[in-house]
Amino acid sequence: MNIDQIYTGCLAQGAYYIENNGEAVIIDPLREVQPYIDRANKDGAKIKYILETHFHADFVSGHLTLAEKTGAQIVYGPTARPNFRAHIAADGEELKVGKLTIKVLHTPGHTMESSTYLLLNENGKEHSIYSGDTLFLGDVGRPDLAQKAADMTQEELAGMLFDSLRTKIMPLPDELIVYPGHGAGSACGKNMMKETVDTLGNQKKVNYALRADMTKTEFVKEVTDGLLPPPVYFPQNVKLNKEGYSSIDEVLAQGSRALEAEAFELEVELNEAIVLDVRSEAEYSRSHIPGSIFIGIDGDFAPWVGSVIGDVKQSILLVCPGGREEETITRLARVGFDKVLGYLKGAMQAWEKAGKETDSLESLKATEAHIKWEQESSPIIDVRKDGEYSSEHIDGALNIPLNYINERMAEFPQEQKFYLHCAGGYRSVIAASILKSRGYHDLVNIEGGFTAIKETAFPTTDYVCPSTLK
Repeated sequence: MNIDQIYTGCLAQGAYYIENNGEAVIIDPLREVQPYIDRANKDGAKIKYILETHFHADFVSGHLTLAEKTGAQIVYGPTARPNFRAHIAADGEELKVGKLTIKVLHTPGHTMESSTYLLLNENGKEHSIYSGDTLFLGDVGRPDLAQKAADMTQEELAGMLFDSLRTKIMPLPDELIVYPGHGAGSACGKNMMKETVDTLGNQKKVNYALRADMTKTEFVKEVTDGLLPPPVYFPQNVKLNKEGYSSIDEVLAQGSRALEAEAFELEVELNEAIVLDVRSEAEYSRSHIPGSIFIGIDGDFAPWVGSVIGDVKQSILLVCPGGREEETITRLARVGFDKVLGYLKGAMQAWEKAGKETDSLESLKATEAHIKWEQESSPIIDVRKDGEYSSEHIDGALNIPLNYINERMAEFPQEQKFYLHCAGGYRSVIAASILKSRGYHDLVNIEGGFTAIKETAFPTTDYVCPSTLK
């Protein structure tokens, strides 16, 4: 028996490969499916099933492409209604993979079709569960993502999740291995652990949602408390996963067009495309195409694209570090952004050589920013999350989390200079690029973010005025 957890840090997502006796299954595959095919070929195995734990919201699954390329059967749990051919398994149904058995456990609550897959070894002994977004390490899946589709409240879905956990998962043996769908950093839960594998017995000890003495009322209150609004692209990803999408090969072919500066500029105008600059913060700050949006490829790239650009149908043209064009297109496709029309050949060096207009972002080290700020008394905007801000922040700074920048654009100062910072410098440059694209130019980014700020004489506090958190 071979089991591989294929973890993608950018999405905090776990896909799984299970092989036995020449047959294999893939659970919750990503959009680019060749690595799964290569893994099966290495074992001389045929992929028999593609098991989907639910209709994912935070990424586009590779189920359709993988099925087309391998002939494997797509499997969902009860109540799933995809717009393509798939096997809708019954609760308790058993699937054979070599000498192994995979039992389908319907565990609604995160979504109505959510299912957990229980793996039994060659002797029929429970070995592991693949819990998708039903059970995370340290947390459970948020119950608010499918409430409109299910015509239910988040409280009603949370109640179903309570029942699913207690009737289907908690009675299983403590030594069972838990393989979750996501880890820390995913927007699908609140308090996930950084670990990606654990035993069910330990989760019963450390996971607040699995307390044996917890009532359903207590569970519903704790699971729904403090839920932030889901990213705007989540419903669009669910739609793609239910209804279908273009082949990743077609997306790569379209996006891999290398465009000279003149052609690139023309494509922007003709298609009303966003110019997405994925280089480093320093490179973007030094020189960039006016109006371009920065989201660096070396950060939490795909989730931030989904959160701040939002519309997966938006046309995009890329400015990339040399040699990372395909990686960028692939990572965009993982969250449903398929309309990449090409990239700037030679990046900014070629743009500048062609004599095209450029812009820059004023960035100051924290010590320099403090000196200027004391002289000017300019506003400071902290774009970190609410929790980061409430823990400690510059006294008097306004908190506008990057997640809400589009909704709260009017709160940024329009008639005076202001400073921006986050925790380390990545999110504040994203925020600055969005602001500059909308006409806010009298702004300064504080390099190194709050990590650097704490080493200066900036006054800090943990006091939060209620009106600053919205």
